[in-house]
Amino acid sequence: MRTKPLTLLTEPRLRRVAIRLLVLVLAAPVAGAGALAQAVAPEKLQTAEGVVTELYDVVTFEAGQTPDWDAVRGLFIDEAVIVLRTGRDETTVFSVETWIQDFVTFIERAEVEETGFTEAITRMSPTVFGDVANVWVLYEASVPGSGRPPQQGVDNFSLVRRDGRWWVAAITNEIPAVAGPVPEALRD
Repeated sequence: MRTKPLTLLTEPRLRRVAIRLLVLVLAAPVAGAGALAQAVAPEKLQTAEGVVTELYDVVTFEAGQTPDWDAVRGLFIDEAVIVLRTGRDETTVFSVETWIQDFVTFIERAEVEETGFTEAITRMSPTVFGDVANVWVLYEASVPGSGRPPQQGVDNFSLVRRDGRWWVAAITNEIPAVAGPVPEALRD
C-alpha cells in the first residue's frame, strides 16, 4: 500500500488551516492601526500639543498596568530619535524601539508595575510654523508610594505634520539643575 505525503495542496484540512494563518498574518498590521485609532482620539492628533499630551498620558499608568506600547509607537514617525539625559555628564540616543525597551527594563527592575508611574506636564510652550512644531515641556515624574519627591525634567519635542496629523520626530531631554535651570519659557 502506497501512501501519499500530506501537503497543503493535497489535504483540504491543512489547506484551510494554512489559509486561516495567512489571513491572520496579513490582517495583523491592519489590526494594529485600528488599535491605535481606538486608543487615541483623532482630535488629539490634530495639534502638536495634543500629540505631546497624549504621549505623557500613555506612559503614565496605575499599579498593575503598563503602558500601551503600540499606542506609543503610533505617535512617532518611523525614523524618530530620542536623546535622554542618563547621567550627570551622559546622554543616550534611542530609536523608538530601544527607548521602549529601556522603559520596559526600568519598569521591571524598579518593580514599577506594582506601584504605577506618573509623568505629568506642569508647563508647555509650543511654537508651530507650517508643518513643523517645537514643544518645550516641563514635567514631573514620580513613582507613587516610593517616598521620593517628583523629579523635574525638560523635554523638547520636534514634530511634523504629515498625512493630516502630527507626529513626533524627535525628543531631547535635560534635567534642570543649578548650572542649567528651567528654560525661561517654562518658568512661572
